[in-house]
Amino acid sequence: MEDCLLMELHEAIRRRAMARSFADEPIEPEVLERILLAALRSPTAGNTAGTAWVVLEGHAQTSAYFDATTDTAWRERNRTWDEGLRRAAAVLLAYASPDAYVARYAEADKAASGLGAAPDRWPVPYWFGDAAFGVMAVLLGAVDAGLGACVLGAFRGEEQLARRLGVPAGWRLFCAVALGHPDGRDRRSASLDRPVAPQAERLHRGRW
Repeated sequence: MEDCLLMELHEAIRRRAMARSFADEPIEPEVLERILLAALRSPTAGNTAGTAWVVLEGHAQTSAYFDATTDTAWRERNRTWDEGLRRAAAVLLAYASPDAYVARYAEADKAASGLGAAPDRWPVPYWFGDAAFGVMAVLLGAVDAGLGACVLGAFRGEEQLARRLGVPAGWRLFCAVALGHPDGRDRRSASLDRPVAPQAERLHRGRW
């Protein structure tokens, strides 16, 4: 049984890819709930649980995301992608709270780390790493459910979106994940044509 589960995991990893064009079809509630619960089970530093999700379902809700994070010029330049992405049944927004991590590491069992003073004391912002763990759980959960998913970077409109959705102060948007049923009309990303470094240049054993 353990071998079978391991093979299923690796198959999901192998098949994972970004989908940018979706069918106008909802996601079954129990499927979406299973994916979201997997995201919440992802690890967080110090068991802080300083990550959270805003779940937007249906066009009326997902439009709030696209309207805040894209402008007319972007939509004109990327009309095909914009239309395909907007048909996604759900947009999942991955948030993280730096303050939650600072407060956790000010507690007695973590205070010696010195990370409980302020966010800038952290050499690596673990809150974004923890948000990324949750996003990866969503991406693999989408593969397992036969859905498509696409990570959308938080490049513009974060403050406007936060105001519209009532996100509390201090919470930072890591990224969004568009989720839905692929419509089979996805355009190939130009990024896939970039040369990829061979494994020998990326795997270093014993030392660099």
